[in-house]
Amino acid sequence: MADPSTSLRPGLLQVRDLNVTFVTPDRTVHAVNGVSFDVTRGETLGILGESGSGKSVTLRSILKLHPEHRTRWSGSIKLEGDEILSMTGSALADLRGNRVAMIFQEPATAFDPVFTIGHQIAETVRRHTGKGEADAMKRARELLELVRIPSPAQRLKAYPHEMSGGMRQRAMIALALSCNPSLLLADEPTTALDATVQIQVLLLIRELQRELDLGVIFVTHDIGVAVEVSDRIGVMYAGKLVELAGVEQMVDAPQHPYSRGPGSHSRCAARPRRGADRLQLRAALQARRTQVPRRAAAAQPGRRPPSGALRAKAYSGRLKSRNMLLRLRCLEQRVSDQMERGLFPLDRNPRCRLRIAATGPREPG
Repeated sequence: MADPSTSLRPGLLQVRDLNVTFVTPDRTVHAVNGVSFDVTRGETLGILGESGSGKSVTLRSILKLHPEHRTRWSGSIKLEGDEILSMTGSALADLRGNRVAMIFQEPATAFDPVFTIGHQIAETVRRHTGKGEADAMKRARELLELVRIPSPAQRLKAYPHEMSGGMRQRAMIALALSCNPSLLLADEPTTALDATVQIQVLLLIRELQRELDLGVIFVTHDIGVAVEVSDRIGVMYAGKLVELAGVEQMVDAPQHPYSRGPGSHSRCAARPRRGADRLQLRAALQARRTQVPRRAAAAQPGRRPPSGALRAKAYSGRLKSRNMLLRLRCLEQRVSDQMERGLFPLDRNPRCRLRIAATGPREPG
């Protein structure tokens, strides 16, 4: 639930009429069109949308991570009054990692595989704070403790491939927090994790956001994850932010048809008994699954199943059960693989394959 005092806090990030276009020799892609939103300190904004809707493009534009020679930006992105789109060179390097940090979707590719976790975190600390090597390694250990990584002293010497997916994601969060940023960008950080690790990472991000008073932008395509971590949710579709509201309003009374889902369509809205129709459909499908195999067996008693791929395809029109056809194809593929390995060197006739598979392979020699 959104904090009532959020509107009274000073603005941290202001995005106004953001347009992002990728220009290539072949074509021009308008990835983001007129996106506007605000983020305050201590607030988590969830950006929800399907793949290709422009979520990650919007997030990476805040750090200008797109190739400059192929990307055209317009609009305004201001962090505490400083225009990001006009930054270049050293000003942009000081922004990345220091004032704005990012948690990438796949830490295995974000980390350098030839350096240890401790070296990479300490390098970031030295770059932005000017600390010595010993102090930077001490800070790296404190960060691993902060993100609840067990045995942090040993994990400092570990390479990325030596850690599990959940541990690598925690290390990525530690790297993002190494220089005390004011804004944290999370680009689907739980997509590649299993359910239990997802919950742990989500709770960790939420707890750190409250402790450090961070502004967080959390990009995801999972509505459950967005509701869990966000104070407000924005829905993106076709490069546009079609709706932005609090979590309760987005769940209980979304305004845009895309946010409401397929049930909001006029043809679907005219069906008051949508739940009853679904139950009837499920019952009909279940009855069909239980009746079709019996009808197929009764209609063709004693018929030998087809052996070759062409006969199976011709016979499929007369079969009443799709499962039987799939079993025949899998069985024929298995026999073909065994023949390629030399288990049936004398049986070259395709008509014998199913019969051989049914009786078992012969002893070699």
